[in-house]
Amino acid sequence: MPFIGNQPALSYTSFAKQDFTTSATTSYTLDQPVANANELALFINFVRQEPTTAYTASGTSLTLTSATSASDDMYCVFLGKAIQTVNPPSGSVGISQLSATGTPSSSTFLRGDNSWVAAGGANTPAFMVEMQTSGLQDIGYTGVWTKLNFDNEIYDTNSNYDTTNKRFLPTTAGKYKFNLNVGFTPSAGGYTLRQLYIAIYKNGSAVYDARNLNSSNVWNDWSINVSCILSMNGSTDYIEAYARSNGVSSGSTVIKNGIYSNFHGYKIIE
Repeated sequence: MPFIGNQPALSYTSFAKQDFTTSATTSYTLDQPVANANELALFINFVRQEPTTAYTASGTSLTLTSATSASDDMYCVFLGKAIQTVNPPSGSVGISQLSATGTPSSSTFLRGDNSWVAAGGANTPAFMVEMQTSGLQDIGYTGVWTKLNFDNEIYDTNSNYDTTNKRFLPTTAGKYKFNLNVGFTPSAGGYTLRQLYIAIYKNGSAVYDARNLNSSNVWNDWSINVSCILSMNGSTDYIEAYARSNGVSSGSTVIKNGIYSNFHGYKIIE
């Protein structure tokens, strides 16, 4: 029927229930105050009792016409304490009421933890490592690919980076973004026409690389970066970082440590 103003929100009604510990008595105390016996539905041994005849009630006092025994089962429902709210009562809504499509897990749907961060999951596993902070790594000058000694973990969400073998082994299949940044310091007198390379290796083979070819006689430190997206199977695939230096007849090529050289990756939400 028509009315003036905003349409009232739907209400949900629930009733409070009280269980009694019975004994050979006629007097009991209610959890909620009532105006009279008609505001209670009293059950003894699962049989509803007649208000004002089988019992009377006022405030928090309940008085029976006949005493109960310790073996009786007695409870009441507070009819005068119907609670109305525009929000459904706790536990009254299931998955079918929340989602008409899709199959979200009942144990994680709308739950505030990392197991339901987004439709495709979380950006984990994820890791970030830096070059060792002491005992700088020298990859030489002979053009041999050398695995980089990234062993200082900044973070490793799922403990998937192996600091002993210097490799990342994801345990969750999917696409991953990887980034490798390496700083180089060549030895004095050995920098002319030096060629510097870095590469991301998957399962022992280079898949993406980057290079810096120096043709001057100026003393410089160099920094090279490469990034890529790779599919990982989550069981046997692994990722490593390599570098090489060639083009000179002697000298050393030291990998700069700390913030100058780092390697990181994370699973992409699909």
